[in-house]
Amino acid sequence: MAVGVVMTNGGGQSQYSGKMTPFVVLSCMVAAMGGVIFGYDIGISGGVTSMEPFLEKFFPEVYTKMKHDTKISNYCKFDSQLLTSFTSSLYVAGLVATFFASSMTRTFGRKPSILAGGAAFLAGAALGGAALNVYMLIFGRILLGVGVGFANQAVPLYLSEMAPPRHRGAINIGFQLCVGIGVLSANLINYGTEKIEGGWGWRISLAMAAVPASLLTLGAFFMPETPNSLIQCKNDPQKAKLLLQKIRGTDDVQQELDDLVKASAISKTIKHPFKKIIQRKYRPQLVMAIAIPFFQQVTGINVIAFYAPILFLTLGLGVSAALMSAVLTGLVGTFSTFISMLVVDKLGRKTLFLCGGIQMFLSQILVGGIMAAKLGDHGEISRGYAYFVLVLICVYVAGFGWSWGPLGWLVPSEIFPLEVRSAGQSITVAVGFLFTFIVAQTFLTMLCHFKAGIFFFFGGWVVVMTWFVYFLLPETKNVPIEQMERVWREHWFWKRIVGVGDDEESKIQES
Repeated sequence: MAVGVVMTNGGGQSQYSGKMTPFVVLSCMVAAMGGVIFGYDIGISGGVTSMEPFLEKFFPEVYTKMKHDTKISNYCKFDSQLLTSFTSSLYVAGLVATFFASSMTRTFGRKPSILAGGAAFLAGAALGGAALNVYMLIFGRILLGVGVGFANQAVPLYLSEMAPPRHRGAINIGFQLCVGIGVLSANLINYGTEKIEGGWGWRISLAMAAVPASLLTLGAFFMPETPNSLIQCKNDPQKAKLLLQKIRGTDDVQQELDDLVKASAISKTIKHPFKKIIQRKYRPQLVMAIAIPFFQQVTGINVIAFYAPILFLTLGLGVSAALMSAVLTGLVGTFSTFISMLVVDKLGRKTLFLCGGIQMFLSQILVGGIMAAKLGDHGEISRGYAYFVLVLICVYVAGFGWSWGPLGWLVPSEIFPLEVRSAGQSITVAVGFLFTFIVAQTFLTMLCHFKAGIFFFFGGWVVVMTWFVYFLLPETKNVPIEQMERVWREHWFWKRIVGVGDDEESKIQES
């Protein structure tokens, strides 16, 4: 039987009873489709923006520079604010939507937010596939952003709350695995549709986003709400107990139920969670909710995900070869995330963060060095060096795939107390969207000005974030989500900020 470990008041250990049940697995598989829609969108946008018919129809200025301007630098051919607006408009919409999603998730539960996200994404996919002009195209992206904003806010919470503590890491990483599957699927579809005669294959690429969105939307009708939400939103402990018995596969769930009821009671005293979350006792979680998604974006991974085909075109590969290279990086990312899912609850979060950081740093420095030495403003890099760069990028993607990719979603979703959990997740998602937008909107200009130095720029951030994790992030594996505040009390640095006794904590909660 899979048993979760709980820290007790006296510093000893007690246990939640339970095991991984098919009911939990099935529910989490449906919810994790929210990761597929996110990943599909990341992968599809980079592919279609490298297709000549798509560029000729919507971004003729970029098409002309790419095909006919022989004087422009290799690094500057795709520098267009309108083109980057196509990619990044989704993240502005997601940034705004996640705050509305926070209120819905807190008031009505995780399930309605997931349903709303799937429906909005479905509408955006339909509009993008039918786009007749750039305005329709970008409005479709905005609807996709609303869908992703709701899904990214609710799905990680859903997964963390449904999972048994001992397997929470693996279940939650299922979200990032689905992001990888979405990216890979998009890359494969782009590779196929680029070859369609007539130049309309990009419509299929954009419209196919409706498939995972439909699965998420329909599946959401049949998903159960989490026990946490049943208590927090519907005030129904008895129904929550019956659900706990079903998802844990045992009748012995009283201790877990008691912790949920206690957390819900505290939660209901909080009228303004966004004001509450800035208090001193939540300072470590708030820092992580801001720092982790920020660091996740400045690894440079979305540069690879959004613009991998464009990057490989810059290296001199043809369109088909560039798209196939993106497929290869998608395969590597998906496989490495699967590895992370298998080992995260054994090795712990910090070990994977640190190993992945070292791996990403070394590969980025090598890529930057090769491009600086071998790729000038004009001409092409040799085919051998181009493929070596591809191998190094695969090494980089693998490092991200078993560290900052999945853990960037897992750790923020598991560290917040119930009373500020929706607000904390919204901050995490909003910060992620904000810096995804900034990176997406500025990358092509940065590539034009920094040239190969762009990889040294992101490599420097990897050093900073690896140092941050080593010194400031406590290990959270096997700690039940409703007992997570104790890891901060025992951490060498954070205990100075939150290290109040139980009596003082009670007075703080009462006030």
